[in-house]
Amino acid sequence: MAVFKVFYQHNKDEVIVRENTQTIYVEAQTEEQVRRYLKKRNYNIEFVTKLEGTHLEYEKQSDHFNVEQAE
Repeated sequence: MAVFKVFYQHNKDEVIVRENTQTIYVEAQTEEQVRRYLKKRNYNIEFVTKLEGTHLEYEKQSDHFNVEQAE
């Protein structure tokens, strides 16, 4: 399993505004699995990136690091 960081907007119908970007961490096998997991939410996904090595360790230090499990 890998941890992915997803950058998104809360409403799929609105234009992306950088200041409104939120992030969520999801543990999954692939980026496709992450997108399927989040499909039912009304998120406008901007970008999905796989976290590895020192980048993952850095993110783990954040107070907002809370990983969801993709099903």
